Amino acid sequence: MRLDRILLSAGVAMLMAACVPVSNTNPGSNEGSKINRQSKAEQKQEGARVHTELAQQYMANGDLEDALVKVNKAFTFDPNYVPAHTVAAVIYQRINDLPNAELHYRKAQSLAPDKGDTNNNLGWFLCNSEGKPAEALPYFQKAVADPFYQTPSLAWNNAGICEQKGQNLAAAEVDFRKALEIDPNNSGALYQLAQVLYLQNDAFRARAFIQRFDALGTPTAASLKLGHDIESRLGNRDAALNYSRRLQSQFPDSEQARALDATARQ
Repeated sequence: MRLDRILLSAGVAMLMAACVPVSNTNPGSNEGSKINRQSKAEQKQEGARVHTELAQQYMANGDLEDALVKVNKAFTFDPNYVPAHTVAAVIYQRINDLPNAELHYRKAQSLAPDKGDTNNNLGWFLCNSEGKPAEALPYFQKAVADPFYQTPSLAWNNAGICEQKGQNLAAAEVDFRKALEIDPNNSGALYQLAQVLYLQNDAFRARAFIQRFDALGTPTAASLKLGHDIESRLGNRDAALNYSRRLQSQFPDSEQARALDATARQ
């Protein structure tokens, strides 16, 4: 899952001291009251942060049951702690409880409606897990509109995948190009753009992007199969054979390798 890293920075609750008659109030005592109230707010958020981080650690170790216990404990400290809702959403998604996953993704987005990560996460969930590309797309637009969002290239790439799922190949191409303008080495966008161009019968330009993807040194079964198909369409038999051999050598049990085997036997 293409999920943004969860931000766990603690904020300070800003509390206004009540106005009371000077004759009944010691100024020093009033300052102490403000500090105490502020400390309680900080303590609650700190408790939520600690238990959210523990939930992440359990989740990383594959212990989803204890991860869920810890993230629910985080909510007892601060029910509006955004990172806790994001972690809860991921846990529920992993145990295939999609209604609860959606509930927490939506809650995180509603608590931080202008943040890139919460919008990207909800958009990707709606598009990838719920099959709702039309509903998902506006959240990617909100994500990239956040000037402080650290990974807008990821959101553009996700938007392109979502457009592709909706059969809007021209719009997907635009999104993938925007992702690459921000991060020229975005491997996902390079592969996806090559695929979209190939599907639009533009194998020549598709080749340039699959070659750029290949140059990153992280081939996948899907990228090698696409490289084979692009070169085959262009009539470059030797280049196509090279991709085929690499696919059979590096990913012999993949669906793509089996598909090439079946084609060769026909």
